[in-house]
Amino acid sequence: MAKVTFNENLCKGCGLCVTACPKKIVALKNTLNAKGYHPAGVEKQEDCIGCAFCATMCPDCVITVER
Repeated sequence: MAKVTFNENLCKGCGLCVTACPKKIVALKNTLNAKGYHPAGVEKQEDCIGCAFCATMCPDCVITVER
C-alpha cells in the first residue's frame, strides 16, 4: 500500500492535486494552515494506488508518495 503525506503548512490550496488524483481521494480540508490556506490531504489513505500524479502536479512540492 502506498503512503501519501502532505506538508500542510506549505500547501497553498491550489487544488491541482485534487483534480490529478484518479481515485478521487485527495481533497482540500476545511481547516486553515499557518498561511491561511485550506491545505490538501488524503481522505482514504487505504485507497491510494501510489501513482504519484498528485505529487507531480504540485507546484510547491509539498507531497511525498512512498510505495
